[in-house]
Amino acid sequence: MMADSTLPDIESETPGLAVNLRGVTKRYDNGVEALGPLDLAVPRGEFVSLLGPSGCGKSTALRLIAGLATPTSGAVRVAHRSSETRGQHSIGFVFQEPTLMPWASVRDNVRLPLKLAHMPAAEADTRIGDALAQVGLAEFADAFPRELSGGMKMRVSLARALVTDPDILLMDEPFAALDEITRFRLNNDLLALWRNLRKTVIFVTHSVFESVYLSQRVIVMSARPGRIATEFRIVSPEPRGEEFRTSAEYAGYCRIVSNALAPLYLGLPG
Repeated sequence: MMADSTLPDIESETPGLAVNLRGVTKRYDNGVEALGPLDLAVPRGEFVSLLGPSGCGKSTALRLIAGLATPTSGAVRVAHRSSETRGQHSIGFVFQEPTLMPWASVRDNVRLPLKLAHMPAAEADTRIGDALAQVGLAEFADAFPRELSGGMKMRVSLARALVTDPDILLMDEPFAALDEITRFRLNNDLLALWRNLRKTVIFVTHSVFESVYLSQRVIVMSARPGRIATEFRIVSPEPRGEEFRTSAEYAGYCRIVSNALAPLYLGLPG
């Protein structure tokens, strides 16, 4: 998915930021106050996780950043490329469900955003091949979704987001429905992609363990209407891998984040 091109650019006023939300609120037509006021600044190239109870506005925040919804008040600023070329969007979005077209091959599912951008077939084929290689699915380009595991379907969804070469990758609980082993593997692969491509990643999850493992910064959000309750910077040697996942350092971060999150689930003061 691409962001609404009418979203204001922030490069001139806050150089180095990919996303900047100032005093953002979202109130739905049914009266539900979903979000805010929310202030969130994400530097270019940072991996940030949004963590919090169900209904706290994490997914709403992603949709506002992507331009798929508009805030009730406040300002959403997204850094766009100064001169975008055909088939390149500033934002890629990976949803919780892979949302693949069942009648189309893996290749044609990944082709969709390039087709919408009217990219010539030869150029698109090169992009698609590169994206599938990045997610480890080069050999499955002609397969159909019914032939894929849950983890492979999510890889296709990730390839479709990457094929436009976005600067910012928004991910809304993409691994929540997967088994633990597949989830760990995809976490490792996502970190490798982020390390190699240096995208800005904003990742929504309910998992403390996933947020600490993946992120440079974990944002803990309050119950609805969602605000930032607290945040933690995760400092560890790179590249992260199983050594970090099984370390006392990792366990300590998870304990600290869990302690901050527990009162929000219990409805107690933070």
